[in-house]
Amino acid sequence: MKHAKLFAVLVGVILLGYGAVGFYFLPLASFQGDLTRTGLLPETQFGWRKPQPAMDINWMQQATWAQADVLVIGDSFSDGRVWQTVLTQQGLKVHTESWDAMRGICADFTPWLRAQGFVGKYVVLESIERNVPEILAKSVSCDKMQTHPSLRADTPRTPPAVSFDPDERNYDGRLSIGIKVMNSYQQYERLSSSPSFKPTILPSGIKVARIEYGCELFSHTRCNDALFLGGDKAEEIEASALKNIEILNSRMAGFAPIWTFVPNKSTTYLYPNKQFWNQTEQRVHAPNLLRMSQQAIQAKTIDLYPANNTHFSTTGYLLMGKEISKTMQDAANQSLPH
Repeated sequence: MKHAKLFAVLVGVILLGYGAVGFYFLPLASFQGDLTRTGLLPETQFGWRKPQPAMDINWMQQATWAQADVLVIGDSFSDGRVWQTVLTQQGLKVHTESWDAMRGICADFTPWLRAQGFVGKYVVLESIERNVPEILAKSVSCDKMQTHPSLRADTPRTPPAVSFDPDERNYDGRLSIGIKVMNSYQQYERLSSSPSFKPTILPSGIKVARIEYGCELFSHTRCNDALFLGGDKAEEIEASALKNIEILNSRMAGFAPIWTFVPNKSTTYLYPNKQFWNQTEQRVHAPNLLRMSQQAIQAKTIDLYPANNTHFSTTGYLLMGKEISKTMQDAANQSLPH
């Protein structure tokens, strides 16, 4: 009996200890942003806190090929159909496809696109900076369109969150992840507290960098520092990209191609002097999203890119949509008879 009581007490102590550990570490294992998730860093420190504009789901509807005035081919920056709401609120109908589904702008793109029933004028071709060379090269070398339609393309989208609570205690995660997050954060704390702190790539591959006037640009708790993908390059996109764009434009006779290149978050905050956007604006009349981003930073726009994410905030997406809309209007004006 005595041993049974001791055993029961021991089990109780273990369970209480496990519960206490779980109570402390489990909330650290829930993530809202892709950079906090990859970097194993807590949302309590890097989650955005300023509310974003609310979106009306009615402006996020997918038009059919035949209905569309605008075709968008893009990546995850277009998948949510957020920036497209700037166009739909102007009465335009938009159909969005992914690069994964389209595979490229092949030599037979124009007859293929007409065969889908598309009678619109504008084709917006969007890509994040890091993928631009590959997308262009694959398209230039492609002779015949071989698409892989995605069921997700026509699935309704949900408006992005207006706010979230970085301090919410969620116990649905894994204890082992919560412990790793604490270890990563302690490592970050040691590095960031040094007077000589410089941009540092953590073992997870995520870069942490100190941003000038960071607390005027971000709403998260550790607002002087932001998170970036460690693999992003400081160098310019290779010069062959411009030539490839011009080759692909020649395949889109009868359409107005709007090439839209989203700067890497690292480019926007750490390497803002790249010239690719000026060059594409001059050569192929592309919207200059790097200049847009710099103007937003100069205007002290908070959370243009949230610290915990590689993607624009809703505020950033709406600015992106306005730039694309301006470029489309310029293209329309140029096509008018003088």
